[in-house]
Amino acid sequence: MKATNANPVLQDPRLAGLTSWDADWAGLRVVVAGIGTSGFAAADTLIELGARVVVVDGKDTEENRYKAQTLGIVGAAQTILGQQAMDALPEVDGQAPELVVTSPGLRPTLGILAEAVDRGIQIWGDVELAWRLRERGGRKTAEWLCITGTNGKTTTVGMTASILQAAGLKAIAVGNVGTPILDALRDPVDYDVLAVELSSYQLHWSHSLAPLASVVLNIAEDHLDWHGSYANYAADKARVYENTRVACVYNAAVPDTERMVEQAEVQEGCRAVSFTTDTPYLSQLGVVDGLLVDRAFVEQRRTEALELGAVRDTGPLPTRHTVENALAAAALTRAAGVSPEAVRDGLRAFEPGAHRIQPVATTHGVLWVNDTKATNPHATDASLSSFDPVIWIAGGLSKGVHYGDLVAAHAHRLKAVVLIGTDTAGLEQALAEQAPQVPVHRAAEGIDAAPTDGRAVLAEAVRIAHELSEQGDTVLLAPAAASMDQFASYADRGEVFIDLVADLVRRLGPTEQDRDEEGPRP
Repeated sequence: MKATNANPVLQDPRLAGLTSWDADWAGLRVVVAGIGTSGFAAADTLIELGARVVVVDGKDTEENRYKAQTLGIVGAAQTILGQQAMDALPEVDGQAPELVVTSPGLRPTLGILAEAVDRGIQIWGDVELAWRLRERGGRKTAEWLCITGTNGKTTTVGMTASILQAAGLKAIAVGNVGTPILDALRDPVDYDVLAVELSSYQLHWSHSLAPLASVVLNIAEDHLDWHGSYANYAADKARVYENTRVACVYNAAVPDTERMVEQAEVQEGCRAVSFTTDTPYLSQLGVVDGLLVDRAFVEQRRTEALELGAVRDTGPLPTRHTVENALAAAALTRAAGVSPEAVRDGLRAFEPGAHRIQPVATTHGVLWVNDTKATNPHATDASLSSFDPVIWIAGGLSKGVHYGDLVAAHAHRLKAVVLIGTDTAGLEQALAEQAPQVPVHRAAEGIDAAPTDGRAVLAEAVRIAHELSEQGDTVLLAPAAASMDQFASYADRGEVFIDLVADLVRRLGPTEQDRDEEGPRP
């Protein structure tokens, strides 16, 4: 790590001075790109601050027209909807905008953003805007604990918030998790700490964050269609470490995260702290005899370790990556001064979100698991690692990733694969090359409905998986791909799966073993 005591100096002197809620935002000409959750929050906030705001969005839907009407009532200068709105940069009150605030996910190559870059107009994301507004006269300034990674972000940010709350702090999970940071800043509650989930998209447009502590949980190929390359994707993830003040937390099992910390420009006194699911070394958090322990935030860390809880505290179905998530959350919160008891109590109180290695049913000795949130190979790797033998339901939009390594690593545990999704060519090729002995079934071939009918395809997949399964098997929905080819979202895909399995269980009826089962088997 390289210490620095200053954030990068921005060229526009007016924008450089906008570093608090009480700065002079009045009259600032801003284009807000996107009218979704974060874009609406950004526009609404800027209007409240007195900026002149034009909002654009590529979708002219009833919902967006309603949002546009609402923003018009509170003072938006103009709202432009429809695909053409994203092709070129509009004027604000007849002049060029001074700033563009973009919603996460809009590609940098989009016409409106590319034009802003060409014309030297600065682009901020909603997170950059929120960071600049965090200080407000008469109110407490919350600390930020920032979390990113290819997988596990939402679970970790939830664990982090739960631990902070167990410590008696006013804390909330914000960012990519669903609650815009700007909404938290406008909340009448004076938060002590924000647990901030950051996507690679949000980090791409962030310039001046200086969190108390930060972590990259893991890194693997994802969103390459947006970033253009793995190198670009990793570079955006690494931005989370820049200017960190107390602790840069990384995964000891993922060398790329350690390299990110080594290359980061941090503030004087910031420490590098890692986590491992093995016995921890100096300045690590890890696991000893089923206990989570801390050898980083203890005075005698060369000779002592402090107990933070147990592996069983990390969830109803502990896996390697849920333990990693818990250790990362523990490291962040310990950097913020939280006690070991609060770490334990917060992990115990945390309720995992749906669709993440979620046990759905155990029937006739077969465990059915919903991990629809596994939308890329890296997440699916963690999921497959948790079960053996597996009937794997997989497929969907691949987002430009490759499946060879994933299939090769788990071929020995695959009893069969049932494919869903409209484009499974890459996955099929990997299975043919790396697991030729594993039977592959294509669910779409067994239905009369269109391949885009997600419910019909998944119903056939469940039927096939049931026919193939025997006592001791796990049927795992871990698609390793996005869902939008057949479903509204990954959550929609998961809910359909849950419904279909429930229907199956009702038709089959319980066995004596099922009646005796006290819960899902690990």
